[in-house]
Amino acid sequence: MMLSRFTDFGIYLFNEYLDKLEEVPQKNIPKDLLTSNIYSEVLTSEVDVCFFEHKTRFSIARYLHTVLNETGLTDLERDIKLWAWLTAFFFDILCPVDSSGKRKLRERAAYIPEPGNYRRYYRHLLLGPYLIFRAHIDNPERAMALLCKPPHIITDIEGQIAASQELITNKSVVELTTKLYYDPSRKTTKKGAGGKGPGSPRRLVSILNQFDKTWDLYATSTDELLKLLPKEFDSFLKAD
Repeated sequence: MMLSRFTDFGIYLFNEYLDKLEEVPQKNIPKDLLTSNIYSEVLTSEVDVCFFEHKTRFSIARYLHTVLNETGLTDLERDIKLWAWLTAFFFDILCPVDSSGKRKLRERAAYIPEPGNYRRYYRHLLLGPYLIFRAHIDNPERAMALLCKPPHIITDIEGQIAASQELITNKSVVELTTKLYYDPSRKTTKKGAGGKGPGSPRRLVSILNQFDKTWDLYATSTDELLKLLPKEFDSFLKAD
């Protein structure tokens, strides 16, 4: 299917569909919402977007980065109608049907992005991982702790780190987060990484904010940050 964006009417109907989905969780997205020229307009006829069963946020972010790069267009991250259309296109993996045959909705920002709000942009299920992937395009694997989960899941790790522009764009901080909370052997986050106690992502952000008053975090390496962390983080460094 050619890469497209919603028209004003299309995004209105997508919002209406989401409203109805709260009342009728089994409802499928209307097929013509993506294809009718009343609801959608082709962004570029030279680029196709294909549906794949992406297993992780990393996978879908990498795919979208490739597709959007092919357009040669700029500022696409601010195009709300494009990201809403992409959300509708990938809706089956962003709002999957559960064992009871129902779809469980997240907040509206997960489907209709708020690109101007840097504390909430990451909540969009496509724009968030795409921007994180792009910010670390020189080595996207350093962000695996934030992008290893299925496309419809946002962990507390991502919620804490991505909510701060200073932290999410800092290579050392993001690599530190992956060293602490990502288990490469299991290809998922370590047990306990979503808690609120000692060594948790919330504690990490609190401590990094304290460090920022004394050190230049952008000039501090990952290994240097590791040495500065208190012992409460040792359990994650040793975790299998």
